[in-house]
Amino acid sequence: MTILSIDSGIERTGYAVFRNGHYLTSGLIKTSKAQIKEKRLEQIYNAIKELVKKNKPEKIVLERLFFFSNQKTVITVSQTQGVVLLLAAQNNIPVEFLTPLQIKSIITGYGKADKKAVQKMIALTLSIPGITQDDEADAVACGLAYCYLNKNLLK
Repeated sequence: MTILSIDSGIERTGYAVFRNGHYLTSGLIKTSKAQIKEKRLEQIYNAIKELVKKNKPEKIVLERLFFFSNQKTVITVSQTQGVVLLLAAQNNIPVEFLTPLQIKSIITGYGKADKKAVQKMIALTLSIPGITQDDEADAVACGLAYCYLNKNLLK
């Protein structure tokens, strides 16, 4: 089973691809603040569309919006997730959500772990160089947590 996990954001959207529980690749989709929001969302849509075409995921995993102190951030993250949900619907790909608490608990054993602890654990677990971009690391952690939760589905 191929999983595409996504950490949604308007400026930086992180993604990671796992196949049968094994990490394949990850990266960032970056948009420019100089562009209008519609064009930024279109850029994210097109980039994720290419990831779907290339990797043919059978599941998309997103971090559930939980709490944001900045209302502007929650709105743009929601809009970006809307783009992902649209792509999932167009391609008949089921979507799963994990909470930040679930992801941190699964990856580090502590639900209130900071981003550095999560990054360190994914680097150790996957034997990959440290991923220093928060959005990419969050997407990897989300996908890895999903793989741990669903080991029986990933064979």
